[in-house]
Amino acid sequence: MINKPIETLMGAIVMLAGAAALYTAYASSQIKTVEGYKVTVRFNKVGGLQEGNAVRIGGLQVGTIVSQKLDLETYDAVLELSLRSDVKLPKDTAAEVSSDGLLGGKFVLLTPGKSKEMIPPGGKIEEAKGVLALEEIVGRTIFSTAQPKKD
Repeated sequence: MINKPIETLMGAIVMLAGAAALYTAYASSQIKTVEGYKVTVRFNKVGGLQEGNAVRIGGLQVGTIVSQKLDLETYDAVLELSLRSDVKLPKDTAAEVSSDGLLGGKFVLLTPGKSKEMIPPGGKIEEAKGVLALEEIVGRTIFSTAQPKKD
């Protein structure tokens, strides 16, 4: 009977430590939605992107994916991005689907161009590069090395 209060106290400490770890993980994960202006981008493949995923420039989060839908005429994935209002994108900005390594999450990587003209709120990012699946990359590598060389 003497051990009951100690066990209860230790259980409470473990629960508090677990809650603190979860809070720290959530706070540092940058899951928050970025409020700002909206732009759209079209991809042929999005490879697991979801609403709420990050939009980054140079590794820093500057926005989030607000919505995604399928264009029933072209069968492209149309993503609406919300970007911070202080981030102005040149017209020749390129977008691509990227990932945080083999097991990491997906995000949209923006590479700003050199144009003096900026994309207005509600505008489009014209240059987009979809994702290559790992299976496609491995397959291309295997089949390119397996083909005989032409002399």
